[in-house]
Amino acid sequence: MRIGVLTHNYPRFAGDFSGNFIEQLSEELAAQGEQVHVIAPFDAAYDPARLATSNPRLHLYRYAWPDSAHRLGYMRTMQADVRMRLNTYLLSPLLFARGIQTTLKLGRREKLDVLHAHWALPNGYIGAVAARRLGIPLVVSIPGSDALVAGQNPLFRRMVGFAFDQAGLITANSQSLKDVAVQELGADPAKFELVIYAVDPTRFTPDDNGVADLRERLGIPAEAFVFLAVGRMVYKKGFDVLLRALAKLPAHPLVHTIMIGEGDLWAEWQQMARDLSIANIHWLGNVPHDQMSVYYNAADALVMPNVTKPATGLGVTVLDAMACAKPIIGSDTAGNPLVVESGGNGLIVPEGDAAALAEAMMALAADPGRAKAMGWASRTLIETKFGWPQVARHYQQRFGELVGRA
Repeated sequence: MRIGVLTHNYPRFAGDFSGNFIEQLSEELAAQGEQVHVIAPFDAAYDPARLATSNPRLHLYRYAWPDSAHRLGYMRTMQADVRMRLNTYLLSPLLFARGIQTTLKLGRREKLDVLHAHWALPNGYIGAVAARRLGIPLVVSIPGSDALVAGQNPLFRRMVGFAFDQAGLITANSQSLKDVAVQELGADPAKFELVIYAVDPTRFTPDDNGVADLRERLGIPAEAFVFLAVGRMVYKKGFDVLLRALAKLPAHPLVHTIMIGEGDLWAEWQQMARDLSIANIHWLGNVPHDQMSVYYNAADALVMPNVTKPATGLGVTVLDAMACAKPIIGSDTAGNPLVVESGGNGLIVPEGDAAALAEAMMALAADPGRAKAMGWASRTLIETKFGWPQVARHYQQRFGELVGRA
């Protein structure tokens, strides 16, 4: 099949976090014999080498002048992931127009069989217009913030409604996102599947190389129990809940927490940690994606305390940590229950409940043997169910069914 992938987040240079899960799915589909064309807006940060690959092949479209005026996508469109920035409203019409034009031109030239749009806005709408004119099937996947954006004004609702109507398949990586799409945006539940964004089990593996050096550099004792939190500092990640939980833990020099990521709430949450007198917390900011393996392996457990306001999907960091044989302590939302079997490969706690989160964290810190066993259960799940090979094969099957009906 010839697959067109629509996205506004895609790695622009080595180590870029932006849309790396889109790249990994595209690469796996290519590895399994499909011809993949990725269509994305231009960004001045792109390394020209990114355009040299033949499968997946990357097609960038310009929608503004000069190059520095390209300010949409690549994790910059939303303010704290709850509202759009002003420049989004100014530039969006240009992005939609050029995105549709580029997709139509590419679809005809490459004779695309199916379009897979990640995020209902802008790509679901771009894909819907193009798919309708090209007469090919459309799949729309909802990773997170797009469900919130769609409900912010009547025009967005109509655009997303058109995308959902045109789609033959709609996927989401959490029940809460599906609920928003169906109950608030009118999507047909019969078109829905819960499909996660997965992980490459060969990129992230249990590996002690560099772990001792990293712990020494951060001033973390070799025998300490380390909690890791990875993600943008925005409301939906629930890291404020984590900070309140940490404040409830008994102060202990052998319990440390590493925070990786930046975002609109970074400074605010650092101040919160100081106000709560939280000890042994390490704020590292952004770490290149291709350097993350040592951080996952240096930790003893990943904590992902997402909240549902705004609704969000399963964080790819959960799967990355699982691939490195780490247990997950997660809230009961944002897709965490899709991959975390509470008591098996981690612990699930009620969202927003700092006391319950603190209790779960103390339980694992007090029993490192149990934590390690849970971590190996995580790795087994990645190898058997949640790796990109399995997820890509599922998409191949569904794409084939839709193409066969077209």
